[in-house]
Amino acid sequence: MRDYYCQSIVEMARYILKTGCTVRECAAVFGISKSTVHSYMQNKLKYIDVDLYEEVREVLGYNLSVRHLRGGESTKRKYQLKKNSIEE
Repeated sequence: MRDYYCQSIVEMARYILKTGCTVRECAAVFGISKSTVHSYMQNKLKYIDVDLYEEVREVLGYNLSVRHLRGGESTKRKYQLKKNSIEE
């Protein structure tokens, strides 16, 4: 059981590296909560594979640094769609 547990954490980490996805996107793909993904990547991965942990940390750090930009784009799209539906 422990081996499967470690394999799934490494699989999630490799998916994040391959796609550059956010914690929420990874959670949706693997069908678990974002809190669980975050916990696995921040707390458990470093005991399984330190090099992989460092690489994932860089991707997650980048996602954190652009979070406010993504939120602004999302809000912009939301109000543009609302405006377009009112005009039609």
